[in-house]
Amino acid sequence: MTKKKYKELILTQLSALGVHEESYDTVIESLAAILEQRDKTFREFKQSGGQSAIEYTNKGGSTNLTKNPLLTLWDEQNKTALAYWRELGLTPSSYKKLTGEGARKETKQKGLAAALASIEG
Repeated sequence: MTKKKYKELILTQLSALGVHEESYDTVIESLAAILEQRDKTFREFKQSGGQSAIEYTNKGGSTNLTKNPLLTLWDEQNKTALAYWRELGLTPSSYKKLTGEGARKETKQKGLAAALASIEG
């Protein structure tokens, strides 16, 4: 996904939660760029074979298995994006901290409450 598409998605999510403010725009730009780069890194990882461990030959000539640097970079980008999501209130716990309310749930009323609600409706 492109940076522009990510920005639109983030803005849609913030608006749906009712927490968007203009002061977030630079953070949104940064998050969108991180997500775009994360996707590119993952594509590179898949194109290179998608191996979690690769052989690495050090200066001494010894060959060892090491974690794929593309996988390490992708993981770091995910962690960075998560920090931005938290700052924007886009995780359940950060949303609760930001607004003081939990995730919106539809509650089904029972008994007398349901009967009264149907009369008012």
